[in-house]
Amino acid sequence: MSQQPEQRSPAEGKPDDLPSNEVTEGVERAPHRAMFRAMGYDDEDFDSPMIGVANPAADITPCNVHLDDVAGSAYDAVDEAGGMPIEFGTITISDAISMGTEGMKASLISREVIADSVELVAFGERMDGLVTIGGCDKNMPGMMMAAIRTDLPSVFLYGGSIMPGEHEGREITVQNLFEGVGAVADGEMSREELDEMERNACPGAGSCGGMFTANTMASISETIGFAPLGSSSPLAEDEDRYEVARESGELAVEAVEERRKPSDFLTKESFENAIALQVAVGGSTNAVLHLLAMAAEAGVDLDIEEFNEISARTPKIADLQPGGERVMKDLHEVGGVPVVLRELLEADLLHGDALTVTGETIAEGLERIDPPAIEDLDADFLNTVDEPIHERGAIRILTGNLAPDGAVIKITGEDHLHHEGPVRIFEEEENAMAYVQEGHVESGDVIGIRNEGPQGGPGMREMLGVTSAVAGQGHAEDVALFTDGRFSGATRGFSIGHVAPEAAVGGPIAALEDGDTITIDIDDHELSVDLTDEELEQRLEEHDLPEPNYTTGVLAKYGQMFGSAANGAVTNPGAKDE
Repeated sequence: MSQQPEQRSPAEGKPDDLPSNEVTEGVERAPHRAMFRAMGYDDEDFDSPMIGVANPAADITPCNVHLDDVAGSAYDAVDEAGGMPIEFGTITISDAISMGTEGMKASLISREVIADSVELVAFGERMDGLVTIGGCDKNMPGMMMAAIRTDLPSVFLYGGSIMPGEHEGREITVQNLFEGVGAVADGEMSREELDEMERNACPGAGSCGGMFTANTMASISETIGFAPLGSSSPLAEDEDRYEVARESGELAVEAVEERRKPSDFLTKESFENAIALQVAVGGSTNAVLHLLAMAAEAGVDLDIEEFNEISARTPKIADLQPGGERVMKDLHEVGGVPVVLRELLEADLLHGDALTVTGETIAEGLERIDPPAIEDLDADFLNTVDEPIHERGAIRILTGNLAPDGAVIKITGEDHLHHEGPVRIFEEEENAMAYVQEGHVESGDVIGIRNEGPQGGPGMREMLGVTSAVAGQGHAEDVALFTDGRFSGATRGFSIGHVAPEAAVGGPIAALEDGDTITIDIDDHELSVDLTDEELEQRLEEHDLPEPNYTTGVLAKYGQMFGSAANGAVTNPGAKDE
């Protein structure tokens, strides 16, 4: 009689309730183990926690072109720390390359696809923990949303920022290129100079260098607890970036062993910390959308109006692009994001007892790494809370009869913007861009762009081309733009996005006509049109909602699923109900 195979049981030290046991343990899982053995895994791996390494590497964008190497360092560290690393891929969209085209409608959808795909792989393959990696803008929130949904012990790992380029002795980024397009159209720059800048603005791998969306969300990953302190600022091509990757892999194994899940450290206080950091450094308006989405996924009650409350008590203390001249490289050289966090904590503007994936509170983590104080630095782009750049943080939420559910602006210059004037309304980005490029824009103009919201676009396009063309013509502070779409993290000036409700669902922006008088008042948080409630209601009753731009395929599917920008434009049914 042949001997029966010995029943496998979890190894000592591997808890018997880990999800991976469902595919690695027991006689009935012999076929499953055979599949793993075909990929080089062995008995030691089966006795280890299974850590997914989610990698959106691609040749689509410099933000992600190097991520195989970053993922490799994290993978090796997981293995060396006693984990069973399993690398898998997902998609990315290059915001900068799709900008100004119909393809930009895919950008916000990619956040959802990334979250969906990582959640599916982690769920379907019964993983015990995750290292989620991000490069281009929507990678970061998509990866963190996936970790929230699975509630697996997870560490977020940023791919790092690009080095700034150089032109005529000054540092430049892709923002300068977008604004250069407007300057050429206005005759303020030659095509030859723009060509020279083009060839030098992006010298290698990494995400756009200013405090744009990628660096904002990476900085937030530290602050909210998903990443180790100091991990967001090392540049993409520095050895420090690979040290961070190794640290992240080791930490993921530790987090599984200690059962540190996102639900353990994502609290209302940690989201308030993230907002405080965002408004203090002049971070991207997109972080409003993404933090609302992450909070909805986590079941944390976060209202868009709370960005105003936190901005009112938290001064802006960092002068980085797009409002300033400095980039992430400069912040890294003086100590990175922890320098800002220390200043905010000492001013009692952070919740120091908020936990992180390391098991420490943020106050304990800052005490351990002991970043330098701003007052001790020779850094002309960082100010103390006592002597800030602006008394209030950089983000404002505007309401009024044109945006009853809110609209978002980032203050990059004048802090007391007020404007009243007639609007020129456009039904899509392309028409507005043509209007600007043809030289029609004058000081005092108001430009409105509608049908670019989450459902109307669909996909809520960023419109850096339009705002940069306006800025490049010298009108960053004296021409106002508003839209139910989004603006890039590289946008500066008088640009208001996320107008909600959007036109496609019958929001007040749908009722506007050329010549209507718009009032924008930053101090009063107002975005309104000079129409009575009755006039607005009458116009909306006579207004026919537009037909969907796409009726098949992924854009149609996600266009139908998106919720309001005021709640993060989420597609997850449970999160939409929050």
